[in-house]
Amino acid sequence: MSIENIKTSVDFISNKITPLRIKPEIGLILGSGLGKIADEIKGIKIPYSEIPGFKTSTIKGHTGNLVIGEFSSKNVVAMQGRLHYYEGYELKDVVHPVRVMKLLGVKNLIITNAAGGINKNFSPASLMIIEDHINLTGKNPLIGKNIEELGTRFPDMSDTYNKINIALTQKTAEEIGINLKKGVYAWVTGPTYETPAEVRMLRTLGADAVGMSTVPEAIAARHAGMGVLGISCITNMATGILDKPLAHSEVVETAARVEKDFTSLIRKLVEKL
Repeated sequence: MSIENIKTSVDFISNKITPLRIKPEIGLILGSGLGKIADEIKGIKIPYSEIPGFKTSTIKGHTGNLVIGEFSSKNVVAMQGRLHYYEGYELKDVVHPVRVMKLLGVKNLIITNAAGGINKNFSPASLMIIEDHINLTGKNPLIGKNIEELGTRFPDMSDTYNKINIALTQKTAEEIGINLKKGVYAWVTGPTYETPAEVRMLRTLGADAVGMSTVPEAIAARHAGMGVLGISCITNMATGILDKPLAHSEVVETAARVEKDFTSLIRKLVEKL
């Protein structure tokens, strides 16, 4: 995806929001079953299908709208549903909205997801701050010609998930009575859930949760100089930990159960960022 393609998307969106005097400074990516937060944003909702350069989401729980406006006293742009590599899209398409957010003026990006719990101290409906990630796919959205207007050819990843934002999130959660976990998120392509042997391997490697998203967006955001905060909703325990099969319906149902706490946390975080 070239800088021209990104600017085409930005120009289309800017023409929609400039008359409303909206300039977003915080970005939100809302994962499976977590998209209702976007309904609280007072502004404009643009279907992905209308935006040049955007692909459409095909997964249940991912509505497929870009929502831009005021939320918790800040101007935000939210992805109501994301794109996944397993849907058949190239990674440049998956991270295209993140790069558009950057050119729209976003400085901090909050990425959320539904994830499988690997750490046995976790339970479904736990919320986990992502401290770091493990990319197990062998894929990277920065492969190919570097877009110099966005960032350097070899970006440093030592502080991908901003420590200041992590500390702010922990403090905010304590203030509103939410018990947050912390851990490492492992990215796999999906769409199959992991085998029990793969989950044992992931635990050995140091992963606390596993999912099929987030890492590409985090890499693209870090490349573009944005502050990144990642939060996983542990919607199920990974394969082999509990003696039952996994289903996407469980992911959506558990995300709905934790929606109140999750929304309260995001609302307060946006206010403080």
